[in-house]
Amino acid sequence: MNTKPLTLALWQTPYAATPPEALQRLEDAAARARTQGAQLLVCPEMGLTGYAIGAERVQALAEPADGALAQAVGVIARRHGMAIVYGYPELNPQGQPFNAVQAVGPDGRSLARYRKTHLYGAMDRTQFSTGDEASQVFTWRGWRLGLLICYDVEFPETVRLLALQGVDAVLVPTANMVAFDEVPNLLVPARACENQVFVAYANACGSEPGIHYGGLSTLAGPDGGVLTRAGRDGELLLATLTREALDSARRSSPWSARRPDLYGPLAV
Repeated sequence: MNTKPLTLALWQTPYAATPPEALQRLEDAAARARTQGAQLLVCPEMGLTGYAIGAERVQALAEPADGALAQAVGVIARRHGMAIVYGYPELNPQGQPFNAVQAVGPDGRSLARYRKTHLYGAMDRTQFSTGDEASQVFTWRGWRLGLLICYDVEFPETVRLLALQGVDAVLVPTANMVAFDEVPNLLVPARACENQVFVAYANACGSEPGIHYGGLSTLAGPDGGVLTRAGRDGELLLATLTREALDSARRSSPWSARRPDLYGPLAV
């Protein structure tokens, strides 16, 4: 069991115009985060390409999980000695690309990947194929971590499935809009509290054509308390996760009374 703290940075940023510009911004953010003591940096959904860019451009920019974008992020991770969680369009030979996220370790190698399983609205469904595999827990620095993307975290089952695998923290790159502030303000802390886990929700800010992103990136603790929350503009937030906070929350709110036999065959 891990006993050492883990310091996360949430990078809230407007989308860059091109992937090279996005990578340069990521380089700068990683340098700042590492200088401030972060060991892991969480970026927004589709952070290397932009989100509301249209199906044709998504297809043009899509790459395999070990493509040029992944290689470039790996270089940044190695240079700064930190892990990076970033969003990108993953090539899908059978159809539209997947809206994907990957965690890369300080050695530049992939730690875990995940494809968004809950697509939101016409834009998501037009640009992307639906992922068909649930997120799985991976371990890094003794912490059990899981990946979700934006709309996924709004479903109680997604975080509960990770919690039942023993997750300590759920990392959620997102591109949530101004009209849906209830997600960072209410649902993210609720998901953390009801599962006694940390939830790190890294949102975009600024605008793309027809969309204004809401910011409010949030890191919620296992008791539902907000450790840190951004405003509407670009920001780099840091917070430290501790085993003591997890243990305290889990002692005060055990799951021993759960009755999955009553919840139906599809419940977890």
